[in-house]
Amino acid sequence: MFGALMFVSKILMEGLPNVHLIGMFVISFTVVYRVKALIPIYVFVLITGLYNGFAVWWIPYLYLWTVLWGVTMLLPKNMPRRVAPVVYCAVCALHGLAYGTLYAPYQAIAFHYSFSQTLAWIAAGFPWDLVHAGGNLVAGMLVVPMIKLLGKLNKVYLRKTK
Repeated sequence: MFGALMFVSKILMEGLPNVHLIGMFVISFTVVYRVKALIPIYVFVLITGLYNGFAVWWIPYLYLWTVLWGVTMLLPKNMPRRVAPVVYCAVCALHGLAYGTLYAPYQAIAFHYSFSQTLAWIAAGFPWDLVHAGGNLVAGMLVVPMIKLLGKLNKVYLRKTK
């Protein structure tokens, strides 16, 4: 369900280019569910491929979101309450800023780009990476409330399953 939620949220926000909630969801799910967060991430990736077609643009999705998951896994589990929102916003924004650069190795391999062509491709997309970073910064502000909501939902679910 979380993977489907990620996908639907992206579809609903497609009118805003490079602005979405995926980074927020990846960070939130990773903080709460740790390794199990990979399940909704790859459900999202699979649904996205099914919906939009498994074309060349899709291959980087197999690792782009895992990078954000990995960085989040490296963060301390119990950050101080005042520090956590700033760190989560920063990580989310930096992932958006680095998106084109993270995408570039696949682009270079798939289209046989030279190093200079790859750098040109990154530079050409950098304005959109700035938009992506801004959107992710705003979305990152929802990480802490989402973590709290997931914690409450987990408690309700655990009570009902006992």
